[in-house]
Amino acid sequence: MKKISVYIKRGLLLLIIAILITPWLQSEFGFIKSAPLHGTVTKPENETFSFSSWFSGSFQKRKEEFLNDTFGFRNFCVRINNQIAFSLFHKANANGVIVGKNNYLYEKNYIDAYNGTDFVGYDSIEHIVRKLKFIQDTLGKLDKNLIVIFAAGKGSFYPEYFPDKYRIKRGMTNYEVYSELARKDRIANIDFNKYFLENKYTSQYPLYPQYGIHWSHYGMFLAADSITRYIEKVRKIDMPHIYWDGIDMAQPRDVDYDIAEGMNIWERLKSYDMAYPRVRFQADSGKVKPAVLVISDSYYWDMYNLGISSTFSNNHFWYYNKHIYPEENSSVQNPAQVSFKEVVSGHDVFILMATEANLSDFGWGFIQRAYDYFKGVKSN
Repeated sequence: MKKISVYIKRGLLLLIIAILITPWLQSEFGFIKSAPLHGTVTKPENETFSFSSWFSGSFQKRKEEFLNDTFGFRNFCVRINNQIAFSLFHKANANGVIVGKNNYLYEKNYIDAYNGTDFVGYDSIEHIVRKLKFIQDTLGKLDKNLIVIFAAGKGSFYPEYFPDKYRIKRGMTNYEVYSELARKDRIANIDFNKYFLENKYTSQYPLYPQYGIHWSHYGMFLAADSITRYIEKVRKIDMPHIYWDGIDMAQPRDVDYDIAEGMNIWERLKSYDMAYPRVRFQADSGKVKPAVLVISDSYYWDMYNLGISSTFSNNHFWYYNKHIYPEENSSVQNPAQVSFKEVVSGHDVFILMATEANLSDFGWGFIQRAYDYFKGVKSN
């Protein structure tokens, strides 16, 4: 009996040692492959020892941060922790993500935009719309077009699934004022937020996903097709069209699952099937392809990846007016470094697009820059 007890103690000791050293072995040799975490993951650099950093305490602090973010099986542990938080406490361990009723997922800024808690003020928006009107009229004299696009917003589309604490009395919203003044001042615009709401219960396929923050892949396709046809109408040209030759129905993926993917949980959440058009593009022969500059938030990304730019010439996408895509079409990556005179001369159509959650900073500096340029305040 005593011998068995000794074996049990030795076995437990070996098990404890194995548990302690296995994460280190995994971090050093990576003998078990694990899927990377989704979202923005910054791996800290390993701290190099020096006496000065040791006595200042910075070595210990940075070394601890490095070890906490790089220990073996960390991704596994993160997913387990996130799954427990989601399954037991209805909580998402992801920056700004809110778990709503029936597990509908939101980013908090969309809820704020719908409730009007991010409202910047009627006078401020009216001031910006006046500038947009001046920019539009000035571009019109140059045979160019400005188009403002209000992308759909999940807060407006699915307010019924907000957690109870976010179901508050709504105030005036940035979207409501922008859309009202754009119509009043005859700013050329496409209001997809309004269109999606009008077709919420009649659309053949879902326009918004349960677990994604952007419009559905199908909804994005409809928007992309509408944009090209709107450009055709205002410029009186015949452009190559986007079309589909079939629809595949499947569980949400890619953009239709982007919030859930960023939560980094083990479970693959089930939802209603989403529509995925098999996209085709008309041949260019005999068609006119205008030069287009799009200044937009992430709602343009899926269109960009779809290939909408193949219907344009000299296409550029200025992401949040901070970074230029496609990168190979420009010698610089920051729009602020580009000559605005060349920007104006090199494009026929200027599109400003944002979802309701980003209207508090609509244009991200582009509107003021264009206004100043056309007013002669500064030149570059």
